Amino acid sequence: MLNAIILAGAQAIKGRNDSGNKALYCINGKAMIEYVIDAVRKADGIGKIVVVGPKAQLQEILYGKADAIIDSDGSVMDNVMAGVRYCGYDNDVLICTSDIPLITPEAINDFIAKSKAEGADFCYPIVEKQVNERKFPGIERTYVKIKEGRFTGGNIFYVNPRVIEKGFRMADRLIKSRKNPVKMARILSLDFMIRLLLGNLTISGAEKKFSKITNIRAKAIISEYPELGNDVDKPSDLAIVEAHLSRWA
Repeated sequence: MLNAIILAGAQAIKGRNDSGNKALYCINGKAMIEYVIDAVRKADGIGKIVVVGPKAQLQEILYGKADAIIDSDGSVMDNVMAGVRYCGYDNDVLICTSDIPLITPEAINDFIAKSKAEGADFCYPIVEKQVNERKFPGIERTYVKIKEGRFTGGNIFYVNPRVIEKGFRMADRLIKSRKNPVKMARILSLDFMIRLLLGNLTISGAEKKFSKITNIRAKAIISEYPELGNDVDKPSDLAIVEAHLSRWA
């Protein structure tokens, strides 16, 4: 069994001051987070679904949809820890953000299966640029050039909860720099940053560096499902997501 933690902090859509908490932004009659919860609920082997964020706002919309809503207004990692403490440390956890409404049960199942096969403490999906743009043309993402190609990261994680506290500080720093690959690389080391800038970095090299610094066995999962990473961060993202969800309805 795998417990799921969905992060629903009070972030707004950039450039849309009327959006409020984007987790609750309504798309085709449903709050953005509801698409995520529905996909996670339909995935295989999911136990508890816990939403972490401003409880007063969330519970009005999500009554009965999640197993628990945990009130927290801290950093991303503070909210992760709030969810982990509720779920306990006996089962691995799936952590995802609430702003990826294109996510599907098939994408989640594929990521879970590949993560379990790796047997790592921390798994993170990456999607090749061509795969992303083929399915979602025009969507803007941050890509990192490495030897294997150009990749963007996902917004979902497979984690052994027993190792989270060990890597808390480093994870917090990396998450805060997640939109700036060079800054993230600088945190890991100068050599790592130089290799990234030169395009000489490999997936295995990145895994080894991250694992060494955090003392957590980490693996990057190459995914053919760009739904895992296309978050709604700005109006252009919202327009593409609304168009796709309208076609899929």
